[in-house]
Amino acid sequence: MRYREGDGMGTQMEIGGITVDVVRKKVKNMHLRVCRRTGRIGISAPMRMPLSVIRLFVLSKQGWIKKQQARLEARERMPVYAYRDQEVHQVWGEAHALCLVDSEEAPSVRVEELRMILSVRADTPFEQKKMIVEAWYRELVEAALPILIRKWEPVLGVKVRGCTVRTMKTRWGSCTPRTGRIRINTELAKRPPECLEYIVVHELVHLMEPSHNQRFVGLMTQVYPQWKLCHAALNRHSRSPHPGIG
Repeated sequence: MRYREGDGMGTQMEIGGITVDVVRKKVKNMHLRVCRRTGRIGISAPMRMPLSVIRLFVLSKQGWIKKQQARLEARERMPVYAYRDQEVHQVWGEAHALCLVDSEEAPSVRVEELRMILSVRADTPFEQKKMIVEAWYRELVEAALPILIRKWEPVLGVKVRGCTVRTMKTRWGSCTPRTGRIRINTELAKRPPECLEYIVVHELVHLMEPSHNQRFVGLMTQVYPQWKLCHAALNRHSRSPHPGIG
């Protein structure tokens, strides 16, 4: 362990390859945080707590810290789209090269031989192109959902009372068991089809078991054994540092 004292209130420590900024405060317990912007680790510690105790605390959280930092790094690697020719966009888990077509007709998106063809006026601004493509992704999910719901409702013995597709920053899906309504993330149109099916099954199982307890895990494993692989694939390249499913 290496450390450097600051102004008497702050200390920087190097523990297991992790740099930790320690700030002394009038608190009873230690508080650990990961900065979402920089990935740096910060700890608020009681004024008189020995550095040796703080070191042991950091070591006990080492796995969690590295996991959070990896998620932040993956988020930073996500592409920032300009909606220009030859940009690579994902459609159902496959890479498609964007092809812009100048058209005076109503805007449209279609796929042909691993190309995503966006037909718009040449002077269409970036934000409008983005809205057109995102609306198309939503339509893909909306078209796929009824088939999946009809497939899984009889298997699970549940009934979906309503389904909404929308962009969500921190969840792939969510549901309200009391009303039987589920919500699905538009972004799933960019993932392999089995990921969308996994989320649908996940939310339908929640209509039977609202919490993520052992019964829920058992039901998921019974009806959709590959769910853990899909869950890992979804989280691997998520924009959110804390992706989840409701």
